[in-house]
Amino acid sequence: MKRKINLLPFLIIAVLFFLINSYVLSGIHSLSSNPFITPVFWISIAVITGSLFYAIQRMRNKEMDTFFKIATHAFLILIAAELVFTLILLPNDLYRLAADVPRNIYWVEFAWFVFFLTIGAFIYGMIFGKYAYRVIRHTLYFDDLPENFDGFTITQISDVHAGSFQNAKAVQKGIDLIKKQHSDLFVFTGDLVNNKAEEIKPWIGHFSQIKSTYGQFSVLGNHDYGDYVKWESEAAKRTNLEQLKKYHDEIGFRLLLDEHVEINKNGQKIILAGVENWGIGFGERGDLKKALTNVAGSDFKILLSHDPTHWEAEVTKFPSKIHLTLAGHTHGMQFGIEAFGIKWSPVKYRYAHWAGVTGNDGLYLNINRGFGFLGFSGRIGIWPEITVIELKRTPK
Repeated sequence: MKRKINLLPFLIIAVLFFLINSYVLSGIHSLSSNPFITPVFWISIAVITGSLFYAIQRMRNKEMDTFFKIATHAFLILIAAELVFTLILLPNDLYRLAADVPRNIYWVEFAWFVFFLTIGAFIYGMIFGKYAYRVIRHTLYFDDLPENFDGFTITQISDVHAGSFQNAKAVQKGIDLIKKQHSDLFVFTGDLVNNKAEEIKPWIGHFSQIKSTYGQFSVLGNHDYGDYVKWESEAAKRTNLEQLKKYHDEIGFRLLLDEHVEINKNGQKIILAGVENWGIGFGERGDLKKALTNVAGSDFKILLSHDPTHWEAEVTKFPSKIHLTLAGHTHGMQFGIEAFGIKWSPVKYRYAHWAGVTGNDGLYLNINRGFGFLGFSGRIGIWPEITVIELKRTPK
């Protein structure tokens, strides 16, 4: 017996889509009465929407191809620009209706200016923004940091998503920026690939250039397990994961799988632990207790855990203090505003804290905004990040 499909949500979306486009069209008519505008507008909308549905249909049981990417990005840019246009013009129109005055043409022109500005921002983000690497620095103070680690530096990147890369020269610029930091320790906090181990193979030569005095360490992210593609068998899926682990080794990353290592410096140590992916809604594989087996409660601990939801759910409640947790996963949604004192991204409605450092009293979480990109082939306002954290003893 076939399951009955509820068409109501699709109908509501279709009606809203029609109303938004009709409203945008009214904005065009405010500036021009050319009779060809209406048919050209609706034909354009039909072509973009039709391409999206066709791309989705032909994508079933296949991986994303160029046509799918073009169709989805064209639709995304259209919707984003139309929503911005509507948000700007609608308040003025509501006032106009209440006050019974004609539509303000200058306001319509401003709405169109922002419409095209939005399209320009998306194009910039797709061409340049996704490789616009930034170094973000944090200095964190701890009362119980071993003296010999005062001033110790850690470079962190996360969410490489190698299957999305296309520009080797641009990626190399990011690698060079990592190398320029000359940090004591390098860590990678998961999602090396989108789905399959083979995606990292062309980039091994790039990431293997990363070296640090006290080593390079990594953990797995939710995408690394191959959960989001169809496999011919469970055995093939397991083989893919084992191959990815080998690629970590080829790159020179020591992959921490619910385990820890000691970082020793001049007779003193800190603990670096790493867990398999643990995230609310993204698989709770990691075993924190196992990762910290035989670690003394008084030891200074740094944890690599891909998903930041792990921090509040388990890390802050762990019997012994985990001083610093390094995570990624959110990407800052690759879209938002971080300027003029504003820090906003739609991802805040899923994660209360989605980028940078949070915490206090020597218990901190840092969320890296990601080195790569996924889904939307670009970044707008939330640039790819290389984090450098300096550990300092609290001044007496």
